[in-house]
Amino acid sequence: MSTPAHDPLTAPHAQPATDPLSRERAHLAGSRAALRAMREDVESLDISDVTANWVNAEVLARQIDERIKALADLSDTPLFFGRLDYLHAPGADQAEGAFGERFYIGRRHVHDHDGDPMVIDWRALVSQPFYRASKKDPMDVALRRRFGYTRGDITAYEDEHLSDPAEAARTSKLLQQEIERPRVGPMRDIVATIQPEQDEIVRSGLGGTVCVQGGPGTGKTAVGLHRVAYLLYAHRERLARTGTLVIGPNRSFLHYIEQVLPALGELTVQQATVDDLVAKDIEVRGTDTAPAAVIKGDARMAEVLRRAVQAHVTMPSEPVVVVRGSRRWRVPAYELEDIVRELLDRGIRYGAAREALPQRIAHAVLVQMERSGEAPDDRVQDSVARNAAVKAAVKQVWPPVDPAKLVLRLLSDADFLAVHAAGILTDEEQKTIVWAKPVRSVKSTRWSAADAVLIDETTDLVQRTHSLGHVVLDEAQDLSPMQYRAVGRRCTTGSATVLGDLAQGTTPWATRSWDEALSHLGKSDGVIEELTAGFRVPTDVITYASRLLPHIAPGLAPVASVRENPGFFALRQIKDTGEVVAACEELLRNEGSTGLIAADARVPELAQALAAAGIGHLAPGEETTAETRLTLVPASLAKGLEYDYVVLDEPQAVVDGEPDERTGLRRLYVALTRAVSGLIVTHTAPLPPQLT
Repeated sequence: MSTPAHDPLTAPHAQPATDPLSRERAHLAGSRAALRAMREDVESLDISDVTANWVNAEVLARQIDERIKALADLSDTPLFFGRLDYLHAPGADQAEGAFGERFYIGRRHVHDHDGDPMVIDWRALVSQPFYRASKKDPMDVALRRRFGYTRGDITAYEDEHLSDPAEAARTSKLLQQEIERPRVGPMRDIVATIQPEQDEIVRSGLGGTVCVQGGPGTGKTAVGLHRVAYLLYAHRERLARTGTLVIGPNRSFLHYIEQVLPALGELTVQQATVDDLVAKDIEVRGTDTAPAAVIKGDARMAEVLRRAVQAHVTMPSEPVVVVRGSRRWRVPAYELEDIVRELLDRGIRYGAAREALPQRIAHAVLVQMERSGEAPDDRVQDSVARNAAVKAAVKQVWPPVDPAKLVLRLLSDADFLAVHAAGILTDEEQKTIVWAKPVRSVKSTRWSAADAVLIDETTDLVQRTHSLGHVVLDEAQDLSPMQYRAVGRRCTTGSATVLGDLAQGTTPWATRSWDEALSHLGKSDGVIEELTAGFRVPTDVITYASRLLPHIAPGLAPVASVRENPGFFALRQIKDTGEVVAACEELLRNEGSTGLIAADARVPELAQALAAAGIGHLAPGEETTAETRLTLVPASLAKGLEYDYVVLDEPQAVVDGEPDERTGLRRLYVALTRAVSGLIVTHTAPLPPQLT
């Protein structure tokens, strides 16, 4: 560790020129200057003589603009956060006399005018020992130095001599300080605090799918985002072609995490919710009852839809007669039937088979032409495929299918549904999902979110969905099997990172096991990893919340907080909302953000109470400011968010706000675990018995 003169908690701001702290500050200043020069070099590029046309010029200009943005120097963000001094030069033989090297580890690569690195990207192989080296396995590292920062300036450092047997292993104070640093604004990256077990997941290969089960505060969301950043670094060219996507549970959550990847220099990753993906051509305005949503989200619906789509194909009963000049060419019905059955047996998409059918019929005609002595070519086959008689036959045998119209008919026509759901859904289940009132058209239908997923499934049966190179799916435990299928379609030829916590499933169709989820996703060979070390939630808070685990996720390992600070925790029985406001005022005296989490139905009353007390507040996802640091959070939107301090209002009301007790207790578990430094639970009604 550092010597007493440079203890990270007491390091002075001004040191002699020979002092290590001053030298590190000088390196920071030099690195910032080098980054500025790199940016200026890109800004000064003249592309007028290197582009052949305006299209190339537009593409190149956009790439240059993205590069300029990626080279931005964020003044409040440390350019580097650590240093590694190797015993030997990485890659060199470990022979006597081999020299070591020093590397500064940061968020992006920075080099000087000669091309020599001043800061090494945290994703580079040479940076890996910063996260994984230990006294037991120093990985050829002589010194690991961590830096403490205040508003972007180095104010402290801390050393570990990993290869020195005389120095005992110690807990890093700077690491603890960084983990516990107050949270104001959107989620930030964790590159300075990645733990060995997290780093192993982050650096796992692109080819495989990884599922991360992690309790509150284990950093699973950060791990998923940093894995994207690592994969873009290690496989940039491939992912530039195929694309990457981060899927979150709602817009508030996506807004909360949207600055993490740009802070790491990655600007091309798209973000969306599942609803964004599946509801592109319809407007979701309706809602389902919980029983109807469960059935519509069941994987059995995929077979019902497949049957309904394939039922549009009818076997030909008449021959096709093609007239060309004075000749008539006749393809008999039995031969047409063979063609249709062969296309069905191939199992290709409905639309692709429909496009292939006229070419197959035309080929049968060309075979007859060749037998009669003619020598037709591809142009003749294309002409026959466009013949009116062929078109008419295709329309009759293999008519086009409109996915939305098909789903509308299934959900509004009980007889049509009964035909295609026979042996799959029970009569009672069919009655549950059929609409009580007739619907006139696709546009006038009040589609639900579950309906949109059914339309998306049908669309894929007709025409293959475009696949991306990598998809990150966060808060996955709340997805239905049909939603998993919708996400899986977006990465059929790529891989996925699935993140979630079975104990935080708050939908009636919540995931029961990750093996089952991966199967619905189409990634049965995915690897399941579990994070159990809690870095965010204080010990006293997570211990209290874990009382619910036996009731909501039996057998799931509780999170073990590694925080040295036990945090602040209080239970308060109160008389009215005025005392809830007083608790908020109390916590706002601390540095950082405060969240007031309450059952959705109680939010309007609490908003009025805050306004009456003159306390401004934000909605979830809105960025905190120095003047407004309180966010009023409906319990339904709390998942994935975190605040330095939390007031949780009326736990029993949170439970009662859900359709069943188990879901309500899971929602409560989520709400209880949003605090980073302190939690006050206020209640007038008795607490749920599972907490007492």
